[in-house]
Amino acid sequence: MKLQNFALAAVALAATAAVNAQTAPGNSSVVLYGIVDAYVQSAHAASSLTRVQSGGLNGSRFGLRGSEDLGGGLRGIFTIESGINLDDGSFGQGAFWGRQAYVGLASSYGQLTLGRQYGSIYTLSSDFSEFSNGPIGASTAVIGGFGGYEPVRGSAATATGNGGPGRNNNAVKYETPNFGGFKGGALVGLGEVSGGTNETRIADLYGRYTAGPLDVMLSFQDDKSAAAALNVRTVSAAAAYAFGDYRVTGGVISVDDRNATNVDGDGYWIGGDYRFGANQVKAQYLVSKLKNGSDGKTQAFGVGYQYDLSRRTALYSSLTQFKNEGTGYANRWASSLPAGLTSASDRDITEVVAGVRHTF
Repeated sequence: MKLQNFALAAVALAATAAVNAQTAPGNSSVVLYGIVDAYVQSAHAASSLTRVQSGGLNGSRFGLRGSEDLGGGLRGIFTIESGINLDDGSFGQGAFWGRQAYVGLASSYGQLTLGRQYGSIYTLSSDFSEFSNGPIGASTAVIGGFGGYEPVRGSAATATGNGGPGRNNNAVKYETPNFGGFKGGALVGLGEVSGGTNETRIADLYGRYTAGPLDVMLSFQDDKSAAAALNVRTVSAAAAYAFGDYRVTGGVISVDDRNATNVDGDGYWIGGDYRFGANQVKAQYLVSKLKNGSDGKTQAFGVGYQYDLSRRTALYSSLTQFKNEGTGYANRWASSLPAGLTSASDRDITEVVAGVRHTF
């Protein structure tokens, strides 16, 4: 993707801002919001582990989101959002505003934002997955780990630093208006290396079509870091279809490792859920597999249940079996694998979770 395209979009939006700024501004608003989510997790493999963790259904967080009417259809917008680890009170994502931190302008011509922002892989692997891209269940967080590269959960070694490519630092992001259910977008995470604009950066293109019961998304991401000798392309696609109280979901992620190690990999998932009253049941199956000549593969199947005590508070539980097989492949789980949980002869993991989530 050419950086010039972003410059043109920025100039167009800035020109709109210059004209519309002559109109008297209107109302502004700032909203404080958040999620507090914690669960008890019991895992069994070569040994057993029981612990309290944070963010089962959704990552715990608090944030501020604001908007100001600048007149003529132009708005100033911002979001700053901090991740919280409820189990020990520490910050998530390694930074105070580690989840999101951006400011920008929005109008009928689209939205342009600057700062730390979600990449399309994060959105796709969360919105189209029954267990999201979080740390429990047969989650899309399992897909990845090819050659030390995490296409879903992010790696500190990527071009934009902490959290990318799921979250991108130093990012310029443009999203189109809604055209009959279709929205597209582009993002560049600048590596900010002198003389290496195209050798250290993340480029991200995506499109999403939502109409009635159908929701489809396609994502392309190109990640380079000269210092880390990183050059990875990731293509992903996902879809969801709802009929009545039922919904089916599925997707694929393909990682093309263009480094000398050439450790490519594929992952796919399929799932469904059913809501009746305050209850929801769901299930998902996924596979994550290397393509570098080894037979390393992880399979996971999980079932979950959620009961909404109110509009803001929910209880949830899940039971998941992770099967790790083959050679040349690290054991996979939907969160960091604790030392000693698995062994060379006992790599399969059974996980049971029970938790509570409250939103405000």
